[in-house]
Amino acid sequence: MIALLRQDPLAFLLAFSALLLSLSLHEWAHAYAAYRFGDGTARRLGRLTLNPLRHLDPWGTALLLLLGFGWAKPVPVNPMAFRRYRLGLFVVSVAGIAVNLALAVLFALLVRGLFALDPWGVVQTFRGEAHTAAGILALGLFFASSLNLVLAVFNLLPIPPLDGSKILQSLLPLAWQPTLWRLERYAWLSFLLLLTVLRGPVQEVLGFARRLFFGVFFG
Repeated sequence: MIALLRQDPLAFLLAFSALLLSLSLHEWAHAYAAYRFGDGTARRLGRLTLNPLRHLDPWGTALLLLLGFGWAKPVPVNPMAFRRYRLGLFVVSVAGIAVNLALAVLFALLVRGLFALDPWGVVQTFRGEAHTAAGILALGLFFASSLNLVLAVFNLLPIPPLDGSKILQSLLPLAWQPTLWRLERYAWLSFLLLLTVLRGPVQEVLGFARRLFFGVFFG
């Protein structure tokens, strides 16, 4: 994203606006799914909203811009209020990931459409040789698609407190649940590991996901 800012500020503004929307939709999806399963915690705390200011985590957003992976402020959820605990935990956990994957596909399809309308302008803008309207829009949408893919894949990692850990938790025996929830206290350690020891492997996973995803859409 910082490279995009240097290359084309307008495309960066578009991609950053899409990022704010994507983070908000991700957290809203968690809040809405929890509400539908009987937990009104997020709604009472004002998190059942698309207002980015209610969802952004300063560190998580900064890292997403600088390192290529990050997070938003987690939506507070009380799984004990779910009408069906195991199913509720799974659906609530996967909701944000599903939204980001859908947005990644939507933005990638829009990039393909813009390329079909103005192939030379898009290619020149991506190369930094020109700045056509279609090219700037396509460049911003390309980064928006990539960021949503990153958010989806990163959150799939089975590391507390990421969504992937709760998806896995929803599939594990009920007798293990109290211990697994207690692990949430050590979320700071997970983030420390992600920024140090696990940073390289995580970036490799995200890079592979990008190559696979965009290979399907753009060859």
